[in-house]
Amino acid sequence: MRFTAVGCGDAFGSGARANTCFLVETAATTIALDFGATSLVALKRLGLDPNCIDAVMLSHLHGDHFGGLPFLLLDAQFDRHREKPLTIIGPVGTQERVKAAQEVFFPRSSTNKWKFALNFVDLPCRTDHRFGDIDIWTAEVVHPSGAPSTAVRLRASGRTLVYSGDTSWTETLVEAAQGADLFVTECYRLTGAPVAHLSLEEIDANRARFGARRIMLTHMSAEVLEKLAEIETRGYLLAYDGLVLDV
Repeated sequence: MRFTAVGCGDAFGSGARANTCFLVETAATTIALDFGATSLVALKRLGLDPNCIDAVMLSHLHGDHFGGLPFLLLDAQFDRHREKPLTIIGPVGTQERVKAAQEVFFPRSSTNKWKFALNFVDLPCRTDHRFGDIDIWTAEVVHPSGAPSTAVRLRASGRTLVYSGDTSWTETLVEAAQGADLFVTECYRLTGAPVAHLSLEEIDANRARFGARRIMLTHMSAEVLEKLAEIETRGYLLAYDGLVLDV
């Protein structure tokens, strides 16, 4: 399983980083884990073909995590001339919200006759799902987004990647991260208990409980980015746009 951080920034472009989008590649399948508003630009900046994506797996429905989908779909239709199917998987309510976003950005675009098969999966939390050779499982976390916000667990070829999504502290993270080869967790603040997000202090306090082989920090605010050198000495992996890692 190969992990590429196409974008790992927060909603406000701190550090000039792109919105969240991680590519997860196996021998048979490529999934984009989230697809924020800037993700299409970020993909092309890295020289990655959007048509390589077989499915988009959404952790939650905020613009910096799913707002790039209207652009991806139109790019596939009119520029990339996509032919292979595309599946969009997300929490219950995903199909409705994606179509609403299409209509906000490009009126009538949701009624396009697509040149490729476009499929939606509204995935209930704690429901096992398989796409290609990747097993998917999600659990609800704490982050108001108009639909369930989730931590996402992906498993393929004996390797496990877990992504926290956006969330304030919840014991669900301990459950989801158990046995992960890579646990990618948001780290929006340095200290305290920020509303709807995590702090490094909280992650440190629970680090041993996660049971993950490696922990990567992402979705960092400016105050966290200023302390990267210090944080790295603690043994965390630090996400940056363009990072490629074998899980």
